[in-house]
Amino acid sequence: MAELRRVFEGLGLNEVETFIASGNVVFNSDAQDTRELELLIEDGLWKSLGYEVSTFLRTEEELAAIARYEPFQQSHLRDAQALNVGFLVDPPSPAAKKLIAAFKSEIDDFHVRGREVYWLSQAKQSDSKFNNVRFEKMLNVRATWRGINTVRRLAAKHVLL
Repeated sequence: MAELRRVFEGLGLNEVETFIASGNVVFNSDAQDTRELELLIEDGLWKSLGYEVSTFLRTEEELAAIARYEPFQQSHLRDAQALNVGFLVDPPSPAAKKLIAAFKSEIDDFHVRGREVYWLSQAKQSDSKFNNVRFEKMLNVRATWRGINTVRRLAAKHVLL
């Protein structure tokens, strides 16, 4: 995580902080174009680490909205084993939303909102047939997933909720 912090600082980003050892990085930037900033960070990571790292930026306001959002009814959440948020670069197309819906099963449910996909698992995630590799391959996109508790802790620490 120290190396990750150094890469971000080397790109001219300010107040860089990593959040739990999961690849989450919080920083300040004057950049107006977040996609351009994502590409700058990906290039910097490639040059520093020697392999591709997809990045998914969210502003404080976006993170707060994601943390507050309730994609499923409380009755479905009560017995669930996990609620995860998948972060995408762009909102899924209508065709991609159909593919996401096809992942639904007896134990897994999905909800799309903007550039996020919410995955509710009623069983252990290891018991699910869903995984990020299949997701990325079927939709031809890059994604990263975080547990809702991690997202909420990150938002609570860095955003006024």
